[in-house]
Order: sequence, then C-alpha cells, then structure tokens
Amino acid sequence: MQDVPKALLPVANRPVLSYVLEQLELSNLKDLIVVVEGEDAALHVGGWISNAYVDRLHVEVAAVPEDVGTAGALRAIAHHLTANDILVVSGDLVSDIPPGALAAVHRQHDAVVTTMLCSAPVSGPTESGSSGGKDKIKKPRRYNIIGLDPSKQFLLHIATGAEVEKEIRIQKSILRAVDQMEIRADLMDAHMYAFKRSVLQEVLDEKDKFRSIKEDMLPYLVRSQMKSEVLLNGAPQAKNGNEKVSFQNNQAVVSQILANASTLSFHDLYASSNNGTALVRRIHKCCAYIASESRYCQRLNSIQAFSDINRDVIGDVSHLSGYSFSAHNNIIHPSAQIGSRTAVGPHCMLWEGSQMGDKCSVKRSVIGRHCRIGSNVKVVNSVIMNHVTIGDGCSIQGSVICSNAQLQERAVLKDCQVGAGFVVTAGSEHKGESLARK
Repeated sequence: MQDVPKALLPVANRPVLSYVLEQLELSNLKDLIVVVEGEDAALHVGGWISNAYVDRLHVEVAAVPEDVGTAGALRAIAHHLTANDILVVSGDLVSDIPPGALAAVHRQHDAVVTTMLCSAPVSGPTESGSSGGKDKIKKPRRYNIIGLDPSKQFLLHIATGAEVEKEIRIQKSILRAVDQMEIRADLMDAHMYAFKRSVLQEVLDEKDKFRSIKEDMLPYLVRSQMKSEVLLNGAPQAKNGNEKVSFQNNQAVVSQILANASTLSFHDLYASSNNGTALVRRIHKCCAYIASESRYCQRLNSIQAFSDINRDVIGDVSHLSGYSFSAHNNIIHPSAQIGSRTAVGPHCMLWEGSQMGDKCSVKRSVIGRHCRIGSNVKVVNSVIMNHVTIGDGCSIQGSVICSNAQLQERAVLKDCQVGAGFVVTAGSEHKGESLARK
C-alpha cells in the first residue's frame, strides 16, 4: 500500500479522497487546498484531481515535507488562507455528514474552533470468518475523553491517547464556570474542524512546536478559553487557572457561563470566597458538533479500517458509493467476465475488465480492475486491488491484496496483507502475516 499515496487508496474502487471532495462539493465548499506530504505524492494526487474534478472544484494542491504533522502542514500553507473561517478536513475521512452543518454551527456561535464529534467505531467484521477484527478489539483502546456543557454545544475538556491513563484532570476555571460537565468516552474526533482564521494563524505563529491539530492545537484552545482572576475589593489579581481557590459554598458557582448559546457577548461569572471574589472570564468559545448516530463517519487510518470501510461502502452505507447496485445487491462491471457456476454474493464488487474462472465464490469483498482469477477460488471479507493474478484453488479470507500481486495456485491466506507486486508461492499457507517485497 506504500506505493499508492494514502489519499488515492481505493474505497470501493474510488480514491478515498473523492469521498471528502464530494461532501465538500455538496455543501457548496468549492475553494479548496489539498495538502499532501511529499512532492511525488502531491504530483499523483494533483494529476488525479485535475482529471476527476475539472470545472467542478477550484483546488490547489500543496506539497509539504513528510512527518510535519497536521499542525505543521497547516503552518506551511497558512499564508494561502484568506477567508475569515477555515474548514480543515482529514483526507481519509469517509462520511455522509455534511461539512456545511459544522460550518453553520461554527458561525452561529462565533467560535474560534468547532470540532466534529461522532460515535466511536467498533472495528472488525460483523460476521465470523476473520479473526482480524477480534484481535483488534482485544488491544487496549485509546480513548478520547471529551467534556461538554449540558447543552452539548460547547467543548470544555478534551484529552486523547497517552494523556488518558488512570485519572482525568479538569481545569478549575472550567469547573467554576459551569455547574455541570458531561464526560464522554464514546465519541471520536472525526478530524473535521472549523477555525477562525485570525486565531488559527496566531496559534500557529506563537506555538511553533505544535505538530498536531488534535493533540496540540485543539487541547490548547480548549484550555485557554477560560481565565481565572481573584478580585480583592473589586480589583483583579492575576491568578493561574490551575491554582486552588477555596469556596465556602460551592453553590456560589451555579450560573452557567455558557447558558445562552445564541449570545455572542462574553460572559463573566463571579463567586464569593473568604479571600475575595473569583472571576472566571471566557476568552473565546470552543464548540462541538455531534453528528447523529445514524450518520456514517470513519477514518481510513489503519489496515483494519481500510477493510471495514470498503465492506461498509458496498454494504450498509452503499448510498456513499455512488454506484447503482444490481438486483442481487452487488456491483459487477459490464466488462467483467464470470465463469460458469461462479457466485458473486451480495455486498460484493467486481470491477472493470476483471475475469473469474469457474466454480468461484466471492462474499463481502471488493475486487479491482483487470484482475485475473482462476477457477475454484474463494474470496471472503477481502479487498483485492488492481491487476492482481490469483491461481486456481486459492482461498483468501479477511485479507488485503495490493496491486500487481500474484497468488500462485492453491495459496491460502487468512487475515494477511500482501504488498504490491509480491508473489505468494504455490501451496503456501499464511495467517496474520504481512507479505511484502524487501
């Protein structure tokens, strides 16, 4: 898979980036910058966009150095950004959530950042026959811990990955500002954000060590949205937001700083204590848009996700595919050839110019362009890319086969990844392996 830029990895035989671009186009967001790591990858992606979206979108493709991170990529193209509000979307997002809905919430609240949150996915095939998904679930899960106000419109706390261990630390200034906070561990940051451009550029300039939007920029903006001061006889005394301020009566902090979502004015909250009055001032607003559970939202950020998304797009969320399905609930290109007594089941795709021999069986799988598949071949829960050759009697289950690979006769694969151009020898059996040319 390394030979193909990530943005062009196939989902139901369409580049994954096409799913993002179509959603942006449907929301009438057509002035785009596509940021790609590496000059060669940027050329490939730019060439594909030029052909596929001519006269439909205004797209500038910008190459950035590899491993600069998402914040580094934004920093590299910051001088190109001119609109008051900027939408940032990961190119590996496959979703039917309209980006325009996020943009509308962002503008409604005059937020500095609004992030899309959706239900956290459960990885792995829904039917038995592949252990890959089960193994995935057994691994320790990396939670997102997200704090929301009672209206679920404002983002009050976010911690991700390694930050989340045995305890959660919440800023005192936030707790002073709201009487309740809802803590959620079942939501995923979908890597779709709306930013106020002036604040985005300021943070990128001032925090030049920030590499990640999710792990650096977003937590920073959330942390800095409240500021604590202690008033002595009405005069503000600077106070660090994490220092202790003891209150005789916790009920003093009952007003909700975020009570009126539609007002754009800043709110101040006062609470009396022995030492004076604490003032919590809101500096800016960080908002959340929580997608409906009925919406589809997945990121192609692992091999397991690649398999899951391919199956989903020709299965339960076939409306995303853009294809017309047959009466058998599958997609077989008119130029594809199928031998006698070969069965291509529901939720399958056999694409342009591919050929299958006799007595084959295909279940819940995607097969790409110009593949040559022999007789008595079984393919289950798998993705086979383009120009793959598969010999007679092979069995492929829960696997990903990259372009130009060759499986010689009677090869058996279960939960494997086969790299581009790799030859799997005749009669060999592999389980849970990554097979690639050195």
